[in-house]
Amino acid sequence: QVQLVESGGGLVQAGGSLRLSCLASGLTFSRYAMGWFRQAPGKEREFVSGIARNSGSTNYGDSVKGRFTISRDNAKNTIYLQMDSLKPEDTAVYYCAADWSPTSPIRVVTTIDEYNYWGQGTQVTVSS
Repeated sequence: QVQLVESGGGLVQAGGSLRLSCLASGLTFSRYAMGWFRQAPGKEREFVSGIARNSGSTNYGDSVKGRFTISRDNAKNTIYLQMDSLKPEDTAVYYCAADWSPTSPIRVVTTIDEYNYWGQGTQVTVSS
């Protein structure tokens, strides 16, 4: 049974930082491209960041470029999202997702429909 469990969310003031983690189990983690998405109330889920299997390729949504950094530790079956210079508009539920990518170690996935597994999400609230 595949499980993705996010942690690290919380309440932070604008300009602050948070580090999200996503622990994966029940899958061969090194065979999956991974990503972070977020969904604010009344809005569609949007792409935040993605990372390839080998960590060599990453991608970011325009609204977080230069402020967020994605990384992964295949030995720990975990991905991270370091979020700096947080803004009130970053307030959302953040989800991690896994995409089965057995043939391409450098593939980064940015679209929701391509991901196979999702976590339950962690709330991030940024106060002004």
